[in-house]
Amino acid sequence: MTATTDTFTTVADWAEDLNRDTASWDARGEFPREKWKAIQRSGILAVPFDPRYGGRGHSLTETMRALEGLGHTCRDAGLSFSTSTQIVSVGLVLQAFGDAELKAAYLPRIISGELITAHAITEPGNGSDATGITTTARRDGDDYVLDGEKMFITNAPVADLILLYVRTGAPGPLGLSCFLVERDTPGLRIGEPLDKMGLRTSPLGAVTLDGVRVPASRRVGREGAGFLILDHIMKREILLSFSITLGEMAHRLDRCVRQAKTRTQFGQPIGAFQAVSHKVADMKIAVETARKWLYDTGAKVEAGEDAAIDVAATKTVVSEANLRTALDAVQIFGGAGYLTATGVEADVRNAVGGTIYSGTNEVQRNRIASLLGLRPTTSQGVRRD
Repeated sequence: MTATTDTFTTVADWAEDLNRDTASWDARGEFPREKWKAIQRSGILAVPFDPRYGGRGHSLTETMRALEGLGHTCRDAGLSFSTSTQIVSVGLVLQAFGDAELKAAYLPRIISGELITAHAITEPGNGSDATGITTTARRDGDDYVLDGEKMFITNAPVADLILLYVRTGAPGPLGLSCFLVERDTPGLRIGEPLDKMGLRTSPLGAVTLDGVRVPASRRVGREGAGFLILDHIMKREILLSFSITLGEMAHRLDRCVRQAKTRTQFGQPIGAFQAVSHKVADMKIAVETARKWLYDTGAKVEAGEDAAIDVAATKTVVSEANLRTALDAVQIFGGAGYLTATGVEADVRNAVGGTIYSGTNEVQRNRIASLLGLRPTTSQGVRRD
């Protein structure tokens, strides 16, 4: 049994805990801390990290495979989304760019899930345009003083540790830097969770910085390296979070096949009707197309190849396939699909967010066009909502 298969088995072993009272948690829009304990015990948070800090040392594509398994197992999409954010937001950034002191201080507790993390990029006036960040960090002796506001930050209301992308230099991508800030730092205020359409158990909130004093030792990477770090991590964020989406899509396909075989109308299974069978066939095509885009792109990123177009296309293809197949599932389940009890309608609500977070699909298309030599007039920035 390979290590990656073992990760799948471990997550599957916790299916009962991960899926307990999912509809109730979703209706309340609360972060399910009891379920977070199951995520911790499953070991999935450790998959891509260095064993020196408690990780399992798996590759990017192996981690994608593990998170696909989480998506297939866990019906709480918000919890899965917060899990991918936990892995990506601070952990992978620290592993790639943090110094030895920062890694030793924080990575073990991030990997164990003791510390919940978030990364704050989006601002009220700057969504997809990450180069337009206006939150500032001013050097003052051995410290930096941070001022500004961040918005739509996943995990913020429950985060113990936040990675802040702020401006330390001139306008543009070369003036950004990253800082680690703990929740109880004076001047840091975290807003109440925002009520939202989908992914309701993954808390979303604002972060306000009012004279937040941070030691220079908490800067991750060199000053001005923020956009490089962001570019590095956004590739992995898209690949990992949408690997979860792939698992969710595959689970949805399984459900729809069963429904098409067992639900009868007019004296025969509904799968005998071409209108239904074609929806299921298209769903299978969508799942396998998403799988190919994800793992081919993951292999290119892992090999250090230029994958800018591939990542943008992958995000667009998978997010739109997820929304389309979720809507088709509602039709296949009919009236039952419209009820909250089946969980099918929640798939639609959750899928809408995928076309927005990690850079809207409109931005992804602009980026592809720009990389092909065209010159769209809108921003090429990226964001994480």
